[in-house]
Amino acid sequence: MLKEFKAFLMQGDIVSLAVAVVIGVAFGVVVASLVADLITPLIGAIVGESDFSALNFTINGSKFSYGNFINALLAFVTVAAAIFFFVVKPLSKVMKKADDAPDPQEELLKDIKSLLSDQNSTLGEIARK
Repeated sequence: MLKEFKAFLMQGDIVSLAVAVVIGVAFGVVVASLVADLITPLIGAIVGESDFSALNFTINGSKFSYGNFINALLAFVTVAAAIFFFVVKPLSKVMKKADDAPDPQEELLKDIKSLLSDQNSTLGEIARK
């Protein structure tokens, strides 16, 4: 049973998932810092306030803290924008460049096809003589 557990842990999927989680957590810290330390103060400089948590209203004794919702919404939008502009777009460009590069196997097949075509036309000329 211990051998099976060891084999389970050593599967490529489990190890890859563990690495992805660790990298994801570390990346989350970087993105959170980007948002909290750079983007939120920038929004505060433009709007005049970077913390909306004090905004609220009361109806029949019930307090509605819509400022917290605005903070959460801004955090989500800025994190999504940071991921899109600093991860998704650059990776798309890298992947597009990789896709644009000719496949060496395709180039080799084209060369073989060209050689066979030349060979067939030469054999056809010899057969006609």
